[in-house]
This record gives sequence, C-alpha cells and structure tokens, in this order.
Amino acid sequence: MRNVRRFHLFLSCFFAPLLLFYIGTGWYQTFNINRNKNFGEAEDLVSRFRSVHVDQIYPSKTAEKYSPKLFKALVVVMSISLIITIALGIYLAFTVGRPKWAVWLSLTLGVLLPVLFLWLGQSR
Repeated sequence: MRNVRRFHLFLSCFFAPLLLFYIGTGWYQTFNINRNKNFGEAEDLVSRFRSVHVDQIYPSKTAEKYSPKLFKALVVVMSISLIITIALGIYLAFTVGRPKWAVWLSLTLGVLLPVLFLWLGQSR
C-alpha cells in the first residue's frame, strides 16, 4: 500500500504543472470563442498559450517550421499517467478507511451530473 501511495504522489506532483496548464487554457477557451487560426496571429501570451494547447507548438516569429512530436509524446505520457493516478486514487479511496457507499456515491455523481448538465443544456 505504501508503494501505491508513493507512486500516486510522484505521478501527481510530476504532471501537476502541465495538467494545470491544460486545465487553465481549456477553461479560457471555453469562455473565449475568439480563436486564431494561423500561427502568426498569436501575438500576446494568452494566444501563444492557446496555441500550445490546441496546436502543440509555441509560436515564434523566428521559427521557420514546427514539429510538435516531442510535446505530443509528453502529453500522451501525461494522459496515461493521469489515468493511472486517477485509478490509483479511486483504489485508495476504496481501501483507506472511507465508507464505500460515499466513494460509490461520488463516482456515480461524477458520471451523472455532467451527463445531466449536457442534457439540460440542449434546447428542445
């Protein structure tokens, strides 16, 4: 159990900055529909961060070409690690002294509420 917690801790801490970046830029995009389509249009810092989020490149006037392969690989590793970390967190929630019904309730609400909100957001 100690090794599971340690692994969960290290994965969480390692990827937390990148996850926060993606959450922050995704949140910004949700409420800002003004998106640039070309790399040269990203002039301010927020637009450049948005380009990292969407295109996996950091626009620069001095760059001739872009290759997002390395950054995409990092994002894939981050995504896999997030899935592992979430699974470990759920495992720990069931095994470390919490009432199982509360864990099940949280998981169920975590699935049902987003579905309900999407359904309520549809105009009929």
